[in-house]
Amino acid sequence: MKSEKIKIKVDDEYVSGVVSTPDHLNVNSRTGMVFAHGAGNDMNHPLLVSVSEGLAEQGFITLRFNFPYKEKGIKRPDPQGKLIQTWLCAYDFLKSGYIYKTDKIIAVGKSMGGRVASQMVAQGLMDVDRLIFLGYPLHAPGKKDKLKDAHLYNIKIPVLFFAGTRDSLCNLSRLNSVLDKLICKWDLEIIDGGDHSFKLLKSDPRTQKDVQIQVLSKCLDWLKTD
Repeated sequence: MKSEKIKIKVDDEYVSGVVSTPDHLNVNSRTGMVFAHGAGNDMNHPLLVSVSEGLAEQGFITLRFNFPYKEKGIKRPDPQGKLIQTWLCAYDFLKSGYIYKTDKIIAVGKSMGGRVASQMVAQGLMDVDRLIFLGYPLHAPGKKDKLKDAHLYNIKIPVLFFAGTRDSLCNLSRLNSVLDKLICKWDLEIIDGGDHSFKLLKSDPRTQKDVQIQVLSKCLDWLKTD
């Protein structure tokens, strides 16, 4: 597996990205996977790096990228329109065949990155084959009765949710009630003891590497399903 740093043009500026490719192409190499980070981190979050590189080792072509505000070192996320535009530019970059021609694109998002991707898919703004949520921000902390779920019911492509049992932004009971009403095919993988970023308590005998392996393994199994 090898990784290459690239730049993606977004309007009149550029954002950083990393494309990871396998040493030897295989049947998986016809599928590209674009990874978007969450509000409080960037494309170099350990989970995104581990999963994107792990998938590339299995043949997939992966791209992770920064949103403009992170590129500039700003804490406050960009406006929704800019987030959408950046997602589209990253999608177009991989879809264009700059690295290798792909037939399918799968959108992968951590928290905010996944939420924006799902809103785009629901509105018909981005044509992807599947969605993977590495922690979905279903509600604000302490406000589990005010769900950010309306657009999810318009999604028709397969979706894979990962959720930690200690996630303050995604109550599992509330999430299950949402899943029961989705019209798309969905799957849910629980990260026992994980918070919104799947971070474990210090008392947990497992390591973060164990969690990364769990996430990667589930992704690979799910990608084999119809």
